[in-house]
Amino acid sequence: MGKGIILVTGASTGIGRACALRFAELGYRVLAGVRKVSDGEALRTESAGRIEPVLLDVTSAESIANTLAAVGDQPLAGLINNAGIATVGPLELVPVEAWRKQFEVNVIGLVAVTQACIPLLRRGPGRIVNIGSIAGRSALPGSGAYDSTKFAVEAISDALRMELHPWRISVSLIEPGDIATPIWEKCLRTADDLNRQVAPERYALYSRLMTKARQEAQQAARKALPVSAVVKVVEKAMTARKPKARYVVGRDAWMWLLLNWLPDRWRDWLILREINK
Repeated sequence: MGKGIILVTGASTGIGRACALRFAELGYRVLAGVRKVSDGEALRTESAGRIEPVLLDVTSAESIANTLAAVGDQPLAGLINNAGIATVGPLELVPVEAWRKQFEVNVIGLVAVTQACIPLLRRGPGRIVNIGSIAGRSALPGSGAYDSTKFAVEAISDALRMELHPWRISVSLIEPGDIATPIWEKCLRTADDLNRQVAPERYALYSRLMTKARQEAQQAARKALPVSAVVKVVEKAMTARKPKARYVVGRDAWMWLLLNWLPDRWRDWLILREINK
């Protein structure tokens, strides 16, 4: 019969894909939310048919309902909220529509999927694992849109953990630092798009910041930990007798937490000094 059903959102690539493969390997029935049929078929093939791909758009109520129809009345052993996108650029330049899309996917989509799954998780009881980021506790210039959604996921996870305590549904938040996923390439593409969309004289106001952001993204991609580092702690959160509320992943993530102990102005000075080198 297996160990139960786990739904993974954002399973086309990166952390979500690796989690889907790992939990299928562990004997769970995995529903892997993907955006393209080809991504689902690749997962099905790699898992030797143990993964059930489902087309899932977390911003669509109809898509979420169709996904849960695959579960039926069965209890959910776990929900891994991983779907997310990253928009880069200074607040002044990032279009409001891009901000809306960022929040629709990373925050509202997470809430919508979680709301739909809670009744099925309550029957287990199952567990919820939210894939956040250390950016949810340490915002940087040039990534305010993305960072603010991860701050929101922090608050949602804290509130939800207490709200679901009566039913013994654990809620764990994963806070990775730099992880080797396609998100870095996507960030660079969004930066290029912003350069094309914004008037040159306005973009020039932030040219130093955007150049540094590009360099940092490229450097982070080279030094990033493999996705297996995150999968390892997701597995702990889903299977440990007493899962933690938070799991910080990566030495760089701990560095940012330590930096937050400084007074705000000191922290700002250190970051801005690095940007202006």
